[in-house]
Amino acid sequence: MDKNNSKKPPFDNYIRYSGMAFQLFAGIFLGVWGGMRLDDAWGTKPLLTIVLSLLGIAAAMYSVLKDFIKPRNK
Repeated sequence: MDKNNSKKPPFDNYIRYSGMAFQLFAGIFLGVWGGMRLDDAWGTKPLLTIVLSLLGIAAAMYSVLKDFIKPRNK
């Protein structure tokens, strides 16, 4: 039994968590950006920005928590 083969590279967790951070940022950014664009188009100034930003936060948190909680394949 060689223990060196069972070790993960040290940057494995860095890549995993930076991917989660990007998912979180992208979800929030798209919600806010889409809300601002729709508010400008439809004249509902703060309403859609607030609603879509909250939906973006919820979707991003769901995505990140789903990836964080599930066990990694070995």
